[in-house]
Amino acid sequence: MLPLLRVISYNLRKHAASGELVDLARDFEIDALCLQECDTDDLPETIGDLHLADSTRGNRLGLAIYYRKDRFTAYETQTFALKKSLHDRVLAPAHERLIGTRVTDNETDHGLVIASFHAAPLTASNSLRRNQIHAAHAELLSMGGGLMSLMVGDFNYPFFTKSLTAQMKDAGYDLTMSDRRTYTRYRVFKGHFDFATSQGLEIESVETLPRGASDHLPILISAEYGLDSNGNGNGAAPAAS
Repeated sequence: MLPLLRVISYNLRKHAASGELVDLARDFEIDALCLQECDTDDLPETIGDLHLADSTRGNRLGLAIYYRKDRFTAYETQTFALKKSLHDRVLAPAHERLIGTRVTDNETDHGLVIASFHAAPLTASNSLRRNQIHAAHAELLSMGGGLMSLMVGDFNYPFFTKSLTAQMKDAGYDLTMSDRRTYTRYRVFKGHFDFATSQGLEIESVETLPRGASDHLPILISAEYGLDSNGNGNGAAPAAS
């Protein structure tokens, strides 16, 4: 039986929850950690057994990916700017809203792209966020050359998610919500803000973890490789550590 992939996604609320990351990585024995709203100048190179693949550079609210080096070999990490909302243009919180790392699973030889995503805030329209999600998938597809992908993060999309799920399915992606709401700070704006989209993977579960210092709750994604997926080591030179 192939080993499960275990990935945590966490919006740190302007880095406020950064002190929780060591415990999260240890307690849930994760293979990768995808962050949103982090202070990239204050990120350590390692968090427990996880190694920093890379982070964004141009954001006030940054993105980052960590991975377990004994599980994965990382080949490249890229950041991407997506279509801007008015909020982005005025307050400039995020120039880059997507970061992806292409890896090979050392245990199974499967190739995979893991990504952290942060959509435009609720002041923007759902149509803009859908544009960003589709554009993010296109960027990851070009980056991975058809490899499986797992994109997790803060989608800022708590309403009309059934329609979004149907659109993702039409585009060849699975959208998986967590078992409980991930954002409850405001009485009106509460719901499943943080979830996962995937291609080529079987998502076993998306578990909402206990609340910490952030207004978002972290989520734990457990996945396995789909029945149609094959070992796909890419043979490229690995990224420098």
